[in-house]
Amino acid sequence: MQFPKLVMFLVLGSVMAGCSTTEWVHPNKPSDEYVNDYNKCQNAALRDPKLQQGSQLLILNATERCLQKEGWRLVEK
Repeated sequence: MQFPKLVMFLVLGSVMAGCSTTEWVHPNKPSDEYVNDYNKCQNAALRDPKLQQGSQLLILNATERCLQKEGWRLVEK
């Protein structure tokens, strides 16, 4: 009985997530600079000895924290 509820929750969550979009913006940089900063932050996260265990979630979180330190903000459109 729990499985159908879980499936319904996942489907509903996916639909709701699809309704809103977000993007990274910077107050002083054009949007095409995002890729450069993202790559720089991701490479720094991959070189961190604490993150070399291979957890993609930890690497993603570290990359996003770095982007925020660089001035990038995730905003809803």
